[in-house]
Amino acid sequence: MVMERRRESSLAQQLAELTRDVTVRNTGDPASALHELVGSATDYVPGAQYVGITLAARGGSVESVAATHRYAELLDEIQEKFQEGPCLSAAWNQQTIEVPDLSKDSRWPKYRREATASTPVRSILSYQLFTGAKKVGALNFYADNPGAFEPRDVELGLVFATHVAITWNMVLLDKQMRSALASRDIIGQAKGIIMERFDVDAVRAFELLKRLSQDSNVPLVTVAERLVTADHPSR
Repeated sequence: MVMERRRESSLAQQLAELTRDVTVRNTGDPASALHELVGSATDYVPGAQYVGITLAARGGSVESVAATHRYAELLDEIQEKFQEGPCLSAAWNQQTIEVPDLSKDSRWPKYRREATASTPVRSILSYQLFTGAKKVGALNFYADNPGAFEPRDVELGLVFATHVAITWNMVLLDKQMRSALASRDIIGQAKGIIMERFDVDAVRAFELLKRLSQDSNVPLVTVAERLVTADHPSR
């Protein structure tokens, strides 16, 4: 029992360090962070041979945003084709989906038929990563042999999925903050140009920018970028 707790503590520490390091190295770049995390996933879930992250939109599109093998991408393509499969079920409906033997699983008949004909994958673990208004995500572990995942693998996969979700949110938030700061800066420059050109104060300059945005049905930051670019053509 003591040794087991030590191993769990060590794993938690390793994953925490991995999350921190990946976040630092890929600040503002969610795609790179996800690819790096997925690339190390099989080190933490012994039964897994391939790993992928599925991103699904409410409109029906499905894509692999990170994958260690073509099989993971192909299985997402099959799920998009038939709008069914374990990864979609995990992403939309449940936190965890386990498939001990895909060839005997009756939950997704169309997906099962094409997936077993196109790939050797038979064992699948899928974990819900996040749900949003427009998109959902799932982390998926695959193996060729039936019954490849033991109960311990299922637990480790859940722990890893939690860290992937945390990293995704951290890197995405950082990217959003950087974008917001950049937008604020460009709007500030545009306000300065209007203030100088029309001899108005900052409040009036911002009102003029908003009016241009509304009248042209163009986002405020885009109007500001066009104004700054027109005033400084070399930019």
